[in-house]
Amino acid sequence: QVQLVESGGGLVHAGESLTVSCAASGSRLTVNVMGWHRQAPGKERELVADITRAGSAKYADSVKGRFTISRDNAKNTVYLHMSGLKADDTAVYYCTADAISYNPDDSPVVGRYWGQGTQVTVSS
Repeated sequence: QVQLVESGGGLVHAGESLTVSCAASGSRLTVNVMGWHRQAPGKERELVADITRAGSAKYADSVKGRFTISRDNAKNTVYLHMSGLKADDTAVYYCTADAISYNPDDSPVVGRYWGQGTQVTVSS
């Protein structure tokens, strides 16, 4: 089974920086696009950024120029460096991985896998 474990969330003041990380693991795991979503109180979950294995990244307009997504393919790990944080960035941040794994009978399992989320709180 595929597991995604996030780390690095916390409480910061507006204008400060924070980096969250997510490592994907699983038997015979092939990870394609990885990304970050977030959900703020009273709002729908939204895509923040994603990145291909080759390093091509996309960002939501609200974070472009402030956030940087990166990954380490050897470690199946994705990072989100957040700078110039605002109160509106407060949310639970969820890691995603579009991946192929395998069942015990060798049948492939393809899907988008989600981490449990890490809280980022920005105080103003």
